Amino acid sequence: MSEALQSASTLDAIEPDRGPNRAFRDDPAAPATSAPGSQNALWGAVVSMMLGVFGLVTAEFLPASLLTPMARDLGVTEGVAGQAVTATATVALITSLLVATATRRLDRRIVLLAFSILLIASNLLVASASSLPALIAGRVLLGIALGGFWTMSAATVMRLVPEALVPRALSILFSGVSAATVFAAPVGSYVGDIAGWRAVFLMAAGLGALALVVQFTTLPRLEPRGHARLRTLWEVLMRPQIGLGMIAVTLVFTGHFAFFTYIRPFLETVTGVGISTMSAILLGFGIANFLGTFLGGFLLERSLRLTLAAMPLAMGVLGLMLAGLGSAPAADTVLIALWGLAFGAVPVAWTAWITRAVPDETESGTALIVAVIQLAIALGAAGGGTIFDVSGASGVFVAAGLVLLLAVLLILAGVRSRLATATA
Repeated sequence: MSEALQSASTLDAIEPDRGPNRAFRDDPAAPATSAPGSQNALWGAVVSMMLGVFGLVTAEFLPASLLTPMARDLGVTEGVAGQAVTATATVALITSLLVATATRRLDRRIVLLAFSILLIASNLLVASASSLPALIAGRVLLGIALGGFWTMSAATVMRLVPEALVPRALSILFSGVSAATVFAAPVGSYVGDIAGWRAVFLMAAGLGALALVVQFTTLPRLEPRGHARLRTLWEVLMRPQIGLGMIAVTLVFTGHFAFFTYIRPFLETVTGVGISTMSAILLGFGIANFLGTFLGGFLLERSLRLTLAAMPLAMGVLGLMLAGLGSAPAADTVLIALWGLAFGAVPVAWTAWITRAVPDETESGTALIVAVIQLAIALGAAGGGTIFDVSGASGVFVAAGLVLLLAVLLILAGVRSRLATATA
């Protein structure tokens, strides 16, 4: 993983002006890399980006632990309420593809701050929603913030530190995802039971406000880089292995988010546990997911392709086992934690894959990954909701397991870690 990130940073590093309040400028005549130590590391700005990711991913994941009370309060089924996740992911997908082109002349600092403001507005709107359309509107705002911020986050962090420190800075950024996974589900279910689901989204708005303040005080001016074009995304997608890899990514994340979106209804209707036990199970999932991030780094040092295939294989088998066990709280707790451990390695592995596959177009490659993941979240939530209303949570878990096993077959059949360089 470290080699992959360093490769990406070599292509994205720049020589900044001195001083924290000066703009970071690109010089087309400048060398592709900067000498170690030629740029001061802006760790406060890196942490502010991590807080932004933490706030966004927390807001994105909250419906998984609050779906039942949200549906009951709004007078709809859990399957219908789950479409709030679909709305967020669909809008995030579109935003991730368009944001670089739409904001190509704007200071990146201003754009990132605007996305954090949208995060706050989204949570406030959801917290006050009295109907499903109002809830969907709030989640649409979250989709814009999520797709835009995520697409720019890695490239921004690479500009905040010297090249040699890029792996460390990116690990801080991705720790926001792991922390959100640990925090969102168990805290959401526990606080939601005590104070109501609306209070949880008010807390999420507070997290967004904290991120906004830290970003405002630490982020330097970041002038736009290059000439972003939609055509570049298509050119990258058409390179050998990339299209097939994106299909595999879609299947893996579709299977996971069908599982994750409907995990609370599964624990309530199939496992049959109360809110305290449910919160403990979700906490175990989050901690295991956090540890899975480190597992991914360990496995990547040995074999990228093995990691890409082994994690969805484990998740697919676990999904089928969960659906077949019925009411078995102890076994379900272990299996759900193992799922979290396996999934923790998945984003790390696919990030490493894209940086190795398209080292000359890392920003476009990252935009494609963000887009297909959001597409997968939408498919998982929408398809899972339809299956849930027909055959319940166990049916969702069976479908998720089968989709993941299909992804494994595709990865083994054609996904490679070799470079997909541009052809003349």
